[in-house]
Amino acid sequence: MKNYFAEFFGTFWLVFGGCGSALYAAGIPELGIGFAGVSLAFGLTVLTMAYAVGPISGGHFNPAVSFGLFTSGRFPAKELLPYIISQVLGGIAAAGVLYIIASGKSDFAIDSSSAGAFAANGYGSLSPMGYSMEAAFLAEFVLTAFFLIVILGATEKYANGKFAGIAIGLALTLIHLISIPITNTSVNPARSTSQAIFAGGAYIDQLWLFWLAPILGAVVGGLIYKYLLQKNSND
Repeated sequence: MKNYFAEFFGTFWLVFGGCGSALYAAGIPELGIGFAGVSLAFGLTVLTMAYAVGPISGGHFNPAVSFGLFTSGRFPAKELLPYIISQVLGGIAAAGVLYIIASGKSDFAIDSSSAGAFAANGYGSLSPMGYSMEAAFLAEFVLTAFFLIVILGATEKYANGKFAGIAIGLALTLIHLISIPITNTSVNPARSTSQAIFAGGAYIDQLWLFWLAPILGAVVGGLIYKYLLQKNSND
């Protein structure tokens, strides 16, 4: 069970640290960390938990990553559902704590019709910069595919595994720097689900994209690495 608890707490930290930075620290006048700071915060959550609990569970913290690792032959099918359940529950728990803390501010309110409400992901009118559903899908698909390529390459047996967490964390930072204006950045169905539950409204209706696009992208990224990039002993 320790691997499931590791995924729970790892995903909790990702949502709490990443979405928490967006909710509490990004928009403070003059002192706010801005979207670049939020991007770094997401990367740091994965980097820190990769070293803290990665040796226990593999450090997925993301259903799309679990699917991508399965596709590449690095993860057994029987563990997919337990990992995904652990990740989603961890994300929801973190969002719940974020909500309780945010509720301690007198003027706190969630406007489910506004872009980025409660750090949720969206497209169209719920995209931070008004990007279409098609643009959002393509961005999430491509970015998750490359995220898996980085993960698989950094954790390859021929790579220097001591630096894998750094490479993966910085990759997630870069992904956020690119796509926060497009979708508020998902590439992680558990992260999207946790925030959509509390944001409500159309965010629930749009949640399908933030499951389908990242998972498809991860599967394609896993296949690309396995068949086109993976180094074999005779290479």
